[in-house]
Amino acid sequence: MELSNTFSLGKSTLDENEVITASRWGVVRAHVQGGKLTHLTPFEHDYAPSVNMNGLCELPYSSSRIRYPMVREGYLRNGPASREHRGEEKFVRVSWETALDLVAKEMNRVYDAYGPSAVFGRSYGWMSTGKVNAAINLQQRLLNLRGGFIQCINSYSTAAISRILPYVVGTGDPRSTSWDVVMKHSERVVLWGCDPIVTNDIDWLTTLHNSYGYFRALKEKGTKTIAINPLKPDTAEYLVSEWIAPRPGTDCAMMLGMLHELVRTKKADTEFLTKCCSGWPELHDYITGKTDGVEKTPAWAARECGVPAERIVSLTHELQEHRTMIMMGWGIQRIQYGEQSHWMGFALAAALGQIGLPGGGIGTNYHYSNGGSPLCTGPFLGGISSGVKPVKPSTLPWKGSQTIPVARFVDCFLNPGKTIDFNGTKVTYPEVRLVMWAGGNPFAHQPDTMKLERAWKKPETVVVTDTVWTATARHADIVLPAATVFEHNDITNIGTYSNDGLVAMQQAIEPQWESKPDYWIFSELAKRMGLEAAYTEGLDEMGWIKRLYGESQKMGERIGVKLPAFEEFWKKGYFLFDVAEKDRNFVAYEAFRKDPKANSLATESGLIQLYSPKIASYGYKDCLGHPAYFVPTEGVNTKTKAHPLALMACKSRYRMHSQLDGTVSHQFANINDREPCWINPADAKARGLKSGDVALVKNDRGALLAGVYVTDRVQSGVVVVHHGAWFAPLDIDGLRVDVHGNSNTLTMDEPTSSLACGNIASTALVEVEKWTKALPRVYVYDQPESVLQA
Repeated sequence: MELSNTFSLGKSTLDENEVITASRWGVVRAHVQGGKLTHLTPFEHDYAPSVNMNGLCELPYSSSRIRYPMVREGYLRNGPASREHRGEEKFVRVSWETALDLVAKEMNRVYDAYGPSAVFGRSYGWMSTGKVNAAINLQQRLLNLRGGFIQCINSYSTAAISRILPYVVGTGDPRSTSWDVVMKHSERVVLWGCDPIVTNDIDWLTTLHNSYGYFRALKEKGTKTIAINPLKPDTAEYLVSEWIAPRPGTDCAMMLGMLHELVRTKKADTEFLTKCCSGWPELHDYITGKTDGVEKTPAWAARECGVPAERIVSLTHELQEHRTMIMMGWGIQRIQYGEQSHWMGFALAAALGQIGLPGGGIGTNYHYSNGGSPLCTGPFLGGISSGVKPVKPSTLPWKGSQTIPVARFVDCFLNPGKTIDFNGTKVTYPEVRLVMWAGGNPFAHQPDTMKLERAWKKPETVVVTDTVWTATARHADIVLPAATVFEHNDITNIGTYSNDGLVAMQQAIEPQWESKPDYWIFSELAKRMGLEAAYTEGLDEMGWIKRLYGESQKMGERIGVKLPAFEEFWKKGYFLFDVAEKDRNFVAYEAFRKDPKANSLATESGLIQLYSPKIASYGYKDCLGHPAYFVPTEGVNTKTKAHPLALMACKSRYRMHSQLDGTVSHQFANINDREPCWINPADAKARGLKSGDVALVKNDRGALLAGVYVTDRVQSGVVVVHHGAWFAPLDIDGLRVDVHGNSNTLTMDEPTSSLACGNIASTALVEVEKWTKALPRVYVYDQPESVLQA
């Protein structure tokens, strides 16, 4: 095989270049010397450049980079019959021609023999932020042209909230009141289960980090902030917030105690509840105990959540007496019964009566993609459509349901033909024979990773397209090396919620080793399957960029925003939009509050639904017709002698999910090469642990090694292992241990409820004990073992 251009020394180090590009962490200027990426500088309009720039810059040269097309040794010899050895065998380097031929041949075999209901095509959370090299669209476009595939619904980020809020307020992701309004009018800001200074570092597209300017201004103004979280978040540290620490999974109990206090003191806003809500009488009966015989008093709530009754009472009146914005995060819906948290949050906000008032109410995306930042006026940018009709439609009957909840895919792999409840319907699992995964790492975000490892051996063939050797790639049969954001051209919007403008993603360096852009990879597969014309529509990478920009220009003309000619845009590298005053002063639900009939919501009644007859009709025991508190099966209140500590898995400031864990970023946080385990001083002392030790964190589902970090920022009875460390399993003295510290090794693979069937990332009981054996090497940043091509 030819030597790749990575090793070309033909350029002088005086040969310098600078381009603009974008990633999930923001817009950057990439600097190149001698054909090598040397450093990144922040975009001049970025309010708070990411701390992860070093890791991002290192990504093309990471020791974990997938350098060549690779095939598992057993698969190359014996095909699908060797799948039991998936994740265990060495890899063989092959040519692109060999790898692509193998993939196309296997795709055609499965489609011809079993039809599209045997093909599971996923891409999740990892792909390039660009619109052309977006792995999600590109892979699914190919699969749809070949006949279709098993679709997924929900996301690992928002499964519970995106299913429950359409019943409650008519949309799964309601627009939040503008930060400008919050700054003017909010007297109290409650950070409930969120840490926006950490999570707003990234965006689904790219970001200017708009919200950080507002957080600085909020601190300077001196607005009182209250963080409600078992862990004191970074945002609370920065804002010097008051910290209230309920036990994990008991937020609804605390909110019910607050609702009871509003009812008892007749301070619930009955006018708003009557005019703008449906179902208050039913919820009132539940709060007062008429429904189940349990009165949800602050004293009752205190026993469940651990927050003193007196503070629950005083907090209730404090929020009622001041204009209050509740900023509620998504972490509290990635728990067992996660649908209840935001439904109860809207009920509390409704009873406080401030929804639709400037600076009051509730917002559910202030912590993500800089939600609440004023929406700019400008055209959005489309992408390469995946919703295309088959060129080769299948004549075989579809077996099972066409769509499954994404977090139930492991259950699907293990139990084809099984029928489950989901959102008022029945879903029957198809039998998966071919897995195509591009741009994602389920071995980081799927609960119960040991169970996933077993299920992953069920399909006949697994093909992974990625940039780095994640556990998902290591457990594949065929691995295709994709280019990073610095190695191809592209284009994207700035700001998921704010729509700040457009940015050119200009190629900085040649694709390293033998990596290729995603568009090239899937176009080549399409060519081998007789689908090239329909797939590419005669366009190369730059052709698509120009088409998408041209479509955006036409959209801009319709709304009165003129974009420059493409050549001018590409030369400058970006174009920013302006904010209209109406958007700078946007108040969520303001028009609805003024006239609920004329501005009705897309709910059963057109009002805020505090009781849903439709949900009640489903008869689910784990999701009633009104928001309710369910005791977590694994939590502080149900601890056992064997597993007395509740686990929380929060977002890391140094990663997005597991992205960048294979770069220098992991060195900022790891202790003895392991993901840290935060533990309260009292719990550490009882176990003879001190900061810097390595501990075994375990339960009946799995075990992991973590570096001990003793801190009073986590309450007693709770430990924190941040989400996203790369899974690194080893068998040690008969025990399967993740030696690196992937939190999902310990979490339960059960649905949040029958309604959403979401994933559970923070409901687990564990024990922590000092590790006294030899420390195994963390191998996940190295190249996998390989053999020479036969």
